[in-house]
Amino acid sequence: MDTSTVDFLPGLEIDPKTSTGILRSKAPMRISFAGGGTDFPHWFERRAGAVLCATIRNYARVTVYPRPDKAVRIRSVDLGYMANYSLEEEPVYDGVLDLAKAAIRRLGCSMGFDLDVRCDAPPGSGLGGSSALVGAIIGAVAAYQNLVLDPYELAELNYAIERQDLKIAGGMQDQYATTFGGFNLIEFSASGVLVNPLRLDDNLLADLEAHLMLCYVGNVRANTGLIDRQIRYYHEKRAATLEGMGRIYSLVYDMKHALLKGNLTGFGELLHEGFVNKKRMNPAITEGTITDSLYEEARKHGAIGGKLMGAGGGGYLLLYCETHRQYEVRKALERRGGVVTNCALEPRGLQVWRTRSL
Repeated sequence: MDTSTVDFLPGLEIDPKTSTGILRSKAPMRISFAGGGTDFPHWFERRAGAVLCATIRNYARVTVYPRPDKAVRIRSVDLGYMANYSLEEEPVYDGVLDLAKAAIRRLGCSMGFDLDVRCDAPPGSGLGGSSALVGAIIGAVAAYQNLVLDPYELAELNYAIERQDLKIAGGMQDQYATTFGGFNLIEFSASGVLVNPLRLDDNLLADLEAHLMLCYVGNVRANTGLIDRQIRYYHEKRAATLEGMGRIYSLVYDMKHALLKGNLTGFGELLHEGFVNKKRMNPAITEGTITDSLYEEARKHGAIGGKLMGAGGGGYLLLYCETHRQYEVRKALERRGGVVTNCALEPRGLQVWRTRSL
């Protein structure tokens, strides 16, 4: 593979004379502008699917410390969880660090290690944190075993762990976004997945970044059945769902053209159209949250468009806002209980490296 485009170190060899053998990795989370929902197999196996997304400077981070035995100890630095077991036993999926257990099992490790993990956003935030975490684990543990995997193989393995092994409902964009990194148009079909990097001018990307805001709306998403409901609406041929998904798909290409033409205001307006159609696709995505009131308040004070990240039910609201209106928007959102943060774009995907530092 070409390591100039993906910061993953294939065939990494551990030399105990020159290194402690400690490995670290980090994988970025993502924001999605359009197309979410069309990256589900029930949609793209019958018609085309696509998403427009970009990685951001929020990460899942992993460190692997080699052990001389078959024991595995997994620690969540930020959440305070720990799991211990032997590689000679099947891991118990009990809701504690199951993503890490499943990734280790898939990779078929022969020697034990300690694995520390931490994330820059809470679970269920809608920023693709689960896939970033699995991606970082795969990268570090694969390098520990000297496995050579190209970016598509890494993403496919990530998807298999989440969707097949652990039966976590969701689409396919997150696994590819975190692995490849950058600003991508990702296309899905019955024949496979294709990641198309957008070659956007650096100044345009910097200007877009200046217009983006992230607002945490709270109510971290649990298993509320939103994805199951969305799929059921599709199979029931609910007209608003099919029409909403169709427009969400075409918005991917409209947004791409707006960016290539440098039309950021038009991009923001299309983002608003995506918010409207996502609710048409599944009206329940904002139920039980303050998302609608926050979005209305943001639009009232100058935001042009926005998008609820992930499947809904809470997490982060992405906003496109003219820079001279951002002060008023931020204050208005904070008065309503929102927590506003900046949004910095990350051009790189999964990174793995060796270190001598504990």
